Amino acid sequence: MLDRTGERARLVARARLLAWGANAWHMIEFAIAVAAGVASSSTALVGFGADSLIEALAGFVVIWRFARRRSESAAAERRAQQLVAISFFLLAAYVVGDTVRTLAGASHPQVSWPGIALAAFTAVTMPLLAMAKRRVGRQLDSAATVSEGSQNMVCAYLSVALLVGLGANAAFGAWWADSLAALVIAGVAIREGIESWRGDACCDAC
Repeated sequence: MLDRTGERARLVARARLLAWGANAWHMIEFAIAVAAGVASSSTALVGFGADSLIEALAGFVVIWRFARRRSESAAAERRAQQLVAISFFLLAAYVVGDTVRTLAGASHPQVSWPGIALAAFTAVTMPLLAMAKRRVGRQLDSAATVSEGSQNMVCAYLSVALLVGLGANAAFGAWWADSLAALVIAGVAIREGIESWRGDACCDAC
């Protein structure tokens, strides 16, 4: 019994450490993305920065979930899972709104090499972080933690879409490419939000 308790405590500590570390990066990511987006008039980059803040919100939800007095609470687990689901829906709504504004606007984004570098780095690192969080979440039987890891994977998808869009703009002047790709990401975010709200994350995570 003591071994199981100690192992759970170690897993909880790992989940909190992953959440805190990810949140520190998300704040850096937010600052770089918004600065680069403003400098290049790229709404996609600014939207990517907003996504970073939403991911940080999901991370704080997991930290809240595993506070000492809530670590064994099924009600806290369900509440945390629902809050993570809401953050997915907020992300999808922002991405769709940002895409519509970009496609309907008269101004086109300029080439942003800092944005391309950020998207490339995030596309590589976010899947690793997502897998680590999902693994810990499954071991803890915490759908909220698995869902938060899924949101990091959505960030990776968004990074790839952003990279393709910024790259297409840099190479071919295709300013609209990142906005079209973002619609796919919004669909993924909605799906993940529905699964998290229903409580399917632990079962469906891979």
